[in-house]
Amino acid sequence: MPFDLSLVGTVWMAVAVLGAAFIRGYSGFGYSAMVIAASSLVMNPLNMVAVVVILETAMSVQAARGIAADVDWRRVGLMLAGAAVGLPLGLWLLTGISEDAARAVISAYVLVMCLVLLAGWRMAREARGGSNLGMGFVSGLANAPGMGGLPVAAFFAAQPMRAAVFRATLIAYFPLLDLYSAPLYWYAGLVTWDTLWASLIALPLTFLGNWLGSRHFLATDPQDFRRFAILLLAGLAGMGLVKAVM
Repeated sequence: MPFDLSLVGTVWMAVAVLGAAFIRGYSGFGYSAMVIAASSLVMNPLNMVAVVVILETAMSVQAARGIAADVDWRRVGLMLAGAAVGLPLGLWLLTGISEDAARAVISAYVLVMCLVLLAGWRMAREARGGSNLGMGFVSGLANAPGMGGLPVAAFFAAQPMRAAVFRATLIAYFPLLDLYSAPLYWYAGLVTWDTLWASLIALPLTFLGNWLGSRHFLATDPQDFRRFAILLLAGLAGMGLVKAVM
């Protein structure tokens, strides 16, 4: 199996990928964070960074049809400029520490972002200029472990943005960020043959879960389900943090 996973670890990751894709399809967020947090319980979570980036890109491309008119391209450009500085710094910091330290950093970051999302922080008006540049820097740092989406989603959700612009701008930003990230991941040693095999194995589960979630088969309000997903993510991150310190 990729990354020398045991049978139990492989089954765990298959369930995690399917569940994370379902949550993304239902609530619109959380795939990378959920998969990375789950992986920290059975392997070095850095192994899954490039895998989730590949799979997130595939899902974003699938959803990109007809969004161009709603994309805030100036915001995308500013965030990419910030991420261009933040990502190399994040990778340099993250790949220079031990596996347990990386697990602890990732788990603590996810817990903080869950608290931010649950707090329901709101801004009186849309952020412009330097705020988007700064958020791009934060997103770049956070994309070192493949989770640059959580701070951007929280940042956008806090602003009075039209839903179509919110969705289209996120869909446009992340594939571009991932294209920039890919060679840096390779240079940092995070892309191997196991990365490609794991991506191929996880792709059908990802598409299936995303499709099932988007069908909204559950009789649950998306906002209530979103809160459940955040609490589940916080639980996984908490277990990862315990594992890191024990």
